[in-house]
Amino acid sequence: MARRAAPPHSGPSYYTPAQLSGRGAPVDESAFSRFLRVQIFAPDKLPGNVNIVVGVGMFLGGIAVVRRWGELLVPA
Repeated sequence: MARRAAPPHSGPSYYTPAQLSGRGAPVDESAFSRFLRVQIFAPDKLPGNVNIVVGVGMFLGGIAVVRRWGELLVPA
């Protein structure tokens, strides 16, 4: 099969590291800080992450309340 040429005005066939990092991120960014930026603090994912944090906090708070005042829940 013959190889086809790229369509006109399709851009270069190579990309610089700055173009690959996306969203104007610095090239020397670590994998952990990239994970935090893309998965944790991204505006489109922030509401879901806040819901997860609230749910885990309520769960741990409920455990703490029952451990602290659990005897009040049992009738004497």
